[in-house]
Amino acid sequence: MKRIPKAVYTKEFREEAVKLAMTDGVGVSEAARRLSISMKTLANWVRAAKAGRLENVGQHQKPLTEIEAELARVKRELAEVKMERDLLKKCTAYFARESR
Repeated sequence: MKRIPKAVYTKEFREEAVKLAMTDGVGVSEAARRLSISMKTLANWVRAAKAGRLENVGQHQKPLTEIEAELARVKRELAEVKMERDLLKKCTAYFARESR
């Protein structure tokens, strides 16, 4: 099984995600689910924001062109769909065996 390609997030997206995670009633897990990002990633951003280093997160990443960003998004989506398809195949085989 292949890994889902690494996502690249803008500085503004990280800041808004941290604001959402730090509001009352919305925790890191809920905010990550709403934004469709990894809970671990968001937790790292929140930790960096509390330490005052959120601006430094992602500085080593080169800026992507619009086409590169779209290609990365499509690759992530394709990898996720392939994983879901493989899971459904396994479930189908399991339930077909159980019904006999």
